[in-house]
Amino acid sequence: MTFRTVVNTGFCTDTVSHQDHLLTLGSCFSDNIGIKLQNALFSVDVNPFGVLFNPVSIANSVEILLKKDLFTEKQLFRNGSLWSSFSHSTLFSATTPEQALLNINSRLNISIANLSDTNYLLVTFGTAWVYEDTEHHNHVVSNCHKLPANRFNRRRLSVGEIVDLWSKLIDKLKVEMPALKIIFTVSPVRHWKDGAQENNLSKSTLLLAVDNLTKNFQQVHYFPAYEIQMDELRDYRFYSSDMLHPSDVAVDYIWEKFANTFFSADTCLIKNKAEQLTKALNHRPLHAGTAEYDNFLRQIETQKETLFQIYPFLKNRI
Repeated sequence: MTFRTVVNTGFCTDTVSHQDHLLTLGSCFSDNIGIKLQNALFSVDVNPFGVLFNPVSIANSVEILLKKDLFTEKQLFRNGSLWSSFSHSTLFSATTPEQALLNINSRLNISIANLSDTNYLLVTFGTAWVYEDTEHHNHVVSNCHKLPANRFNRRRLSVGEIVDLWSKLIDKLKVEMPALKIIFTVSPVRHWKDGAQENNLSKSTLLLAVDNLTKNFQQVHYFPAYEIQMDELRDYRFYSSDMLHPSDVAVDYIWEKFANTFFSADTCLIKNKAEQLTKALNHRPLHAGTAEYDNFLRQIETQKETLFQIYPFLKNRI
């Protein structure tokens, strides 16, 4: 007997390979998958704006990349000691506008340069709730940066709003990047501060919107990360200490399901070898400088050279 419900993800005919270039945008779950892709030596640009939660902010970020717009000081604001951008997470904030712009634009330049080669966009929606800045024409912000709550209008997007916004964006992407394929996921991280009912309504809104998009566009796919966490991994041992975020074991499991869905057998073979190498490279010794550790380093170098000889396209990814 099987004492759990298994989510069948199937196998996508649009397979992802190490020859492809990927961009991840969205919630912290896109960070998790992005890091997994990096450790498997895929060519991937992970969350160039930092963690983004709602569909509007993610769509706005894609528009910024398409327009190749760099930021100016007019787009920053000061709150306490920090200068920040409403389009970015606090990772890009700094104590001077010059440093904040350097953080933002140096990262943006990398993503703009990579965009023309990108053929897979991985989007993770986290919540349907948005915060509109009442001081700037109700513009939806990506991050409130701890500004007073009365500055923002908080509301939940409708399914129709999300579908309309992303349908227009996908139509634009089809013209500018005709080879691009999009993989949507809904983050399994629960937004519990909204309460149980509001969290479920938010996730349901996202799921219905993505379902519409996958039915309307051939190049759009859905990966059920949310369903895997909620059903296959429903036990709290698969959550971190806050009981809201997936544990490392859960992320590993969902990553393997993702690989089995979108990677060919050959790509999975390269992935496994690449992960073994990056794990060895990230090893921190207890006793550096010993003969045993020197031998370990030589073995890693041999392992690296062998991998690059067989798969030379991996060379510049470590």
